[in-house]
Amino acid sequence: MAGADAWSAPEGAAFARRGERRDKVAGNARFIAAPAYLRLLAAEPLLKRSIPVLIIIFLVVVASVRFMSMMTWRDDVERDAKAILNLASGELANAMMLPAASEADPRLYASDMLRKAGLLGALTRNHVMAITDGAFRIVAATPQERHWEGQSLDNLLSGAQPLFLFGARAGPMEVTVDGEAWFAAADITDSRTAAAFVMIPKSAVLAEWRRAVSMNVTLFVLTAGVLLIILYAYFSQAARAQAADRIYLEAHQRIDLALVRGRCGLWDWDMVRGNMYWSRSMYDLLGYKPCEAMLSFGEVAEIMHEDDGDLFELANKIVSREIDHIDKVFRMRHADGQWVWMRARAQVIDPEAPEIQLIGIAVHITEQRHLALRSETADMRLRTAIENINESFVLWDSSQCLVMCNSKYQQDNGLSDRDVIPGTSRETLEQKMPAFASQRRLANANGPNSATYERQLGDGRWLQVNELRTRDGGTVSVGSDITQIKQHQEKLVDSERRLMATIHDLSLARRAEQDRSAELVELNRKYMRETERAEAANRAKSEFLANMSHELRTPLNAIIGFSEVMESALFGPLGSDRYEEYAHDIQSSGNYLLGVINDILDMSKIEAGQFSMDREEIDLCPLIHETVRVISLQAAKKSIAVDTRIAESMRLFADRRAIKQIAINLLSNAIKFTGQGGRITVRARKVSGAIMLSIEDNGCGIPKAALGKLGRPFEQVQNQFSKNHTGSGLGLAISRSLAELHGGALKIRSREGLGTIVSVRIPENGASAAEKAA
Repeated sequence: MAGADAWSAPEGAAFARRGERRDKVAGNARFIAAPAYLRLLAAEPLLKRSIPVLIIIFLVVVASVRFMSMMTWRDDVERDAKAILNLASGELANAMMLPAASEADPRLYASDMLRKAGLLGALTRNHVMAITDGAFRIVAATPQERHWEGQSLDNLLSGAQPLFLFGARAGPMEVTVDGEAWFAAADITDSRTAAAFVMIPKSAVLAEWRRAVSMNVTLFVLTAGVLLIILYAYFSQAARAQAADRIYLEAHQRIDLALVRGRCGLWDWDMVRGNMYWSRSMYDLLGYKPCEAMLSFGEVAEIMHEDDGDLFELANKIVSREIDHIDKVFRMRHADGQWVWMRARAQVIDPEAPEIQLIGIAVHITEQRHLALRSETADMRLRTAIENINESFVLWDSSQCLVMCNSKYQQDNGLSDRDVIPGTSRETLEQKMPAFASQRRLANANGPNSATYERQLGDGRWLQVNELRTRDGGTVSVGSDITQIKQHQEKLVDSERRLMATIHDLSLARRAEQDRSAELVELNRKYMRETERAEAANRAKSEFLANMSHELRTPLNAIIGFSEVMESALFGPLGSDRYEEYAHDIQSSGNYLLGVINDILDMSKIEAGQFSMDREEIDLCPLIHETVRVISLQAAKKSIAVDTRIAESMRLFADRRAIKQIAINLLSNAIKFTGQGGRITVRARKVSGAIMLSIEDNGCGIPKAALGKLGRPFEQVQNQFSKNHTGSGLGLAISRSLAELHGGALKIRSREGLGTIVSVRIPENGASAAEKAA
């Protein structure tokens, strides 16, 4: 294949140059005309930051401009109101100085002047006009303020002294009437015998302005609200767009990863335009540089093997609607020049559409093809080997029909080539065989799915046939010629008879010697009997403890598990609060009893010598800190401070689990017998080639008389403090035994009422005395 299928260098170079041109053109196109969506995506962070700022600036500018406009309008309204007041007061004063005024009744004339002045177009019903005498007592007033007549204007107006002194020269000014702000203007006659006052409430002057302000504020709030809603909608839409982009990218990456891991590629064939799209994994399978440009028919046909079909012929069949799917195996040229096997499967997307588009996948199957060839070669070699062996061989399938056999099997059973046709049933084939002279089944140590037969053929030869079950339910039989073995066996039987006679003579000679050693044997038997009795008693104790521990732990695990389920109310409330308390008590008691059983089992293993030691180099400091963290919750409940004083680089060669169990047992005892707010100190130091671990507490202490029996199994010290604490009495015993297994020792020093110090000595090399002696 290497000679006929080699790809010439000019063809490979041409395909590579075309691929580089496509990459360059595609890259320039993407650079010159980037999609608007990508440009928007690149500018999105800037837009997100600038849009809120622009909206705020817009609202501030609008509010500032409108505020300045409204303040200017207010100034204009006040100025116009004051001008009208000044003009009206002057007109009213001029009317009072006419010659008719001296001939008429001052009050009637004043009322007539007020009535005429009120008809001026510039005045409204909110304007108040008043005529006073020289003492500023109101002579006449407009109808809405007629109750002012006869009162002194000086008492009604506050802050109007300049009007009383200067009249028109003081100009319009703001005064207070009954606590309300008014604009007022006055004009005094030259003889100061009369005065004209024109006033209007400030609220009436600014009423229209205030309505405009309220409307502007309302419009501004609505505008700001609409803009904020638009801003919120923009950010929400941007967030949804980002989420959609993220989901798209994740899905695309997963598809690419699945294609790469599955060693397959995705391709899309546009039959109308003659273009083909390859996924990145398709390029990776063939070793080419990925590109986004579409491939033409000719470019794809160039790298396909000419003996595996014509791409143009296949395209014509699809276009003519002869086929609507593809499932084809072919070879394609790899970038390194080698041919690789591919299997393409594709389907027309819409057969009824005018534009035909084919989409599918291509799977790399070079390894499968090579594996099939190797399997075929191996099968041929196997058949050749089976044919050439000296034993007869036959294989039956699960239905007991013939699969294959060799010529040796045919010779031994007198079968022709026409008889051993594959598929013939075993029963039919055995009927054609000559009868055996004898046959018996032998004991077989290969398992229940095998059998061994010893057969004697009609010509006197012996065969040993071994039958084995295959995994698919078939049977394989191998027959070996054992004629010479049977002949040697007969000779051996004769030799065995002669040997037995010789042994009989020797047995008579040795009988006397046996009688002399009978006494020694009897004594030894008695000794062994007593030894076995002692070992049996010890073994029975260990088995009893192990069996009882197993039998107790099995229901205890169920009790603890169900109590935890009941306490957590996993399947619903229990009802009464007492049930929760009872469930908690059951769980606590079960855990305590399980711990006692585990201690008994560990102690029985140690006494029976079945405790396995797995020594390794241990860094003591992290191990002790880990142990302290385990019992920290118990210490925290009693506010006990645990102080650890251990060097950072302290190592020993020992069993990690045993050292940790020693530390946990000793720390648990220290916490148990230390009162509320007590203190525990953990120290470790090197002493004469050993590690000395000391645990000191300031608890109740141990009486001197009880120190001697501590460390024995099930031994406890009862005093006024410890009698309220539960325990099996095995903690110290297990710790002492584990220390002795390491070649160390455990010592206890205590004074009642002052505290206890427990010291454990472990050799650094971790070897026990027995191991050193060995």
